[in-house]
Amino acid sequence: MAVLGIAGCTQTAFELPTMEIDAMPTSGIRPQISIDKSVTVPDVMYAAVQEGPYSLPAVPYQKVPVQFRRQIVVDPTGEQPGTIVVRLQERFLYLVQPGGDAIRYGVGIGKDGFLWSGRANIQYKKEWPRWTPPREMIQRKPELAKYQNGMDPGPQNPLGARALYIFKDGVDTGYRIHGSPEWWSIGQSMSSGCVRLINQDIIDLYSRVPGKATVVVG
Repeated sequence: MAVLGIAGCTQTAFELPTMEIDAMPTSGIRPQISIDKSVTVPDVMYAAVQEGPYSLPAVPYQKVPVQFRRQIVVDPTGEQPGTIVVRLQERFLYLVQPGGDAIRYGVGIGKDGFLWSGRANIQYKKEWPRWTPPREMIQRKPELAKYQNGMDPGPQNPLGARALYIFKDGVDTGYRIHGSPEWWSIGQSMSSGCVRLINQDIIDLYSRVPGKATVVVG
């Protein structure tokens, strides 16, 4: 595992100036992947979301490059079903499925100097998590000191609607796979190290990830 920087999980609005699933099988020799047909249309997948007191606006998916829209692809990873694979250079996250397919999501990644790579596990998951900037981030951005005890969950929270917490050998790496209100950042290298998805995509991924899933980032 290589740790090349201190994770803050995001470059948020504090630091700043859709997805089409093809329900057809990717190969005639493999069975169709088991996908809820109600999420095969971008207008449905990226529609506004209301969960209790939290509201997410619809994503203008037409502005998201098509390669970063959620879709089924032939699995390029060779990993076991249920594994999460993040390809940093490609800006893709794959959730490996049985039968040789994978669900692919577009992601935003860390800036140079803030990247993490390695093989680890999802220790736990949270819906509508609190965000607490690490000391190093507060030192860089003193205005974030007001969040030293955590920022309340909500649509503008830098961790978004869901977060998956990455541990290595039982130790918190400080890195997360999480949602983001900044859908335009998908495909870019601009966070403080974590892997960010469109909020509607992290909700979908969260619902599919098994407990203690293996995570491969590289």
